[in-house]
Amino acid sequence: MDKRLKTIPKFSSEAAERAFWEKHDSTAYVNWKRAVRATLPKLKPSTQTISLRLPQHLLDSIKTAANSRDVPYQSLIKVWLQEKLHGS
Repeated sequence: MDKRLKTIPKFSSEAAERAFWEKHDSTAYVNWKRAVRATLPKLKPSTQTISLRLPQHLLDSIKTAANSRDVPYQSLIKVWLQEKLHGS
């Protein structure tokens, strides 16, 4: 038997909703046992542009490695950074 859930209030703004959920437990408002995992196939992670200075010979080596793999060198740098960060 499901417990009686509270009604989620109407919010005047996203900021008001955020403040509400920071102070309230969602389990009093949502039956998480009935939740369905959402898939967002077109969602892309946000990115931020950075400036990175590399010695020319290092950049040339990276571009050569990327060319041999047929990928853009910036993408190869991102893959390498991700692998290094996660220990792969």
